[in-house]
Amino acid sequence: LLAVNERLAKFLTRRVSFLVNSAKSDIEKANLQAAAIQALNRNILIGIAALSLVSSFLIVWLYVGRNLIARLTALSDSMLAIAGGNLRAPLPEPGSGDEIGRMAESLVVFRDTAIEVEENNLRDIETARRRLVDAIENSSEGFAFFDPDDRLVLCNTRYKELLYPNTDIDIEPGTAFETIIRGAAENGHIVDAEGRIDEWVADRLAFHHDPGEPRIQQRSGGQWILITERKTGDGGNVAIYSDITDLKQREEELTTKSNALEETNKRLKKAQEQISKYIDPNITEKIFKGEFSAELSHKRTKLTMFFSDIKDFTQFTDAADPEDVAKLLNEYLGEMAQIVRTWGGTIPQFTGDSIYAIFGAPDSKGERGDALACLRMALEMQMKMKTLREKWWNQGIQFPFEIRCGIHTGMANVGNYGSEGFMEYSAIGLNTNLASRLEQACQPGEIYLSHTSWALVNDEIPCEEVGTIEVKGFHYPIQTYRVLQHDVEMAPES
Repeated sequence: LLAVNERLAKFLTRRVSFLVNSAKSDIEKANLQAAAIQALNRNILIGIAALSLVSSFLIVWLYVGRNLIARLTALSDSMLAIAGGNLRAPLPEPGSGDEIGRMAESLVVFRDTAIEVEENNLRDIETARRRLVDAIENSSEGFAFFDPDDRLVLCNTRYKELLYPNTDIDIEPGTAFETIIRGAAENGHIVDAEGRIDEWVADRLAFHHDPGEPRIQQRSGGQWILITERKTGDGGNVAIYSDITDLKQREEELTTKSNALEETNKRLKKAQEQISKYIDPNITEKIFKGEFSAELSHKRTKLTMFFSDIKDFTQFTDAADPEDVAKLLNEYLGEMAQIVRTWGGTIPQFTGDSIYAIFGAPDSKGERGDALACLRMALEMQMKMKTLREKWWNQGIQFPFEIRCGIHTGMANVGNYGSEGFMEYSAIGLNTNLASRLEQACQPGEIYLSHTSWALVNDEIPCEEVGTIEVKGFHYPIQTYRVLQHDVEMAPES
């Protein structure tokens, strides 16, 4: 039994060992298989991960890169091109309905609007340019525009006609300014360039480069051209040629007429001077100014009237040589007349040695002003008479020349008296006779005033009452006043 058990135990041991070894072998195989499976799974996972990454990259590259980024890049490039002025740049298709597609649609609308605005602006610019060119071409003035290099950019037909009259010479854009003006000079169109073309061209270029006041240029055909040039902001030059031939002709005509008028004026002045020797200068001046009516008419005016004569002058004329009488009388009347005129008086006439003067017509300083001027004139006459008396005494003439003066202020008829063919300006009336009677009643070397004249001047010039005189036509005695010694106030020069 023990042997059996031993054999059985050995058998069982061998079988168990076999089973254990088999199990170990199976376990090892299973482990190997499990490891292989794990490696396979790991590779599968890596492959799946790699495939996921590749697919993700492909998705990003295919959708984002080719769809989004490419479309955005194309849209950006188109925007930059349009902003740079290229309105004809290609635009991305606006077909998709996403935001990029809507942006593309907006860009198309913007581009089309910009193109429309540009086309409208170009049409407006072209219209304005055409109008400007037409206006320049149809201008009566010659027009030319030169660039900063002095080459012709634009000119009208009138410019060519004025520069090259009666010739078929054409001026093309791009022609140098010097070539243009030298051609005109060499063809004999410029009078000032004859015999000195180079000098004239140099002077003309200097004016062209530094324009100043407009210049007048005489042409060989009798034309006169006014040349005006101005610099533009970019250094170019605009030239305007104006034909002023008619103006120059009118100027010459006016010069001729002006010279003739000046000569006529000289003759008239000479005639006025001559006439003034026969007619009072106050009247002569108004006649020449057209301020005096040569009609037989008169009006009542308040005047200050003056009469004077040389006492006993008739006795001197009877005893003296006629030539000496004439010489002395002319000198006397000349000096006295000058005094009358400087004080603003008017002398209607001389009668022998008698002087008749009026103040207040044709011009007046007012009643008081006329009376004062007349009295101061009389005082200056008395002083001048002393000077003449001394002069004549030294020349051997012993006659005691003394003058008497009478002054009266009153109404008189002032105007032209005579006939249509011959008239004189004077004042007549009862008051004129009174002034004459005052002079006759006066003592030599004295001045008598009527009461009306005295009332106007006594506050400035001292007088004394000398009594009354009877004057025909007045129903009352005339109060008379004598002017006392008084410093003579000289008349103003004008």
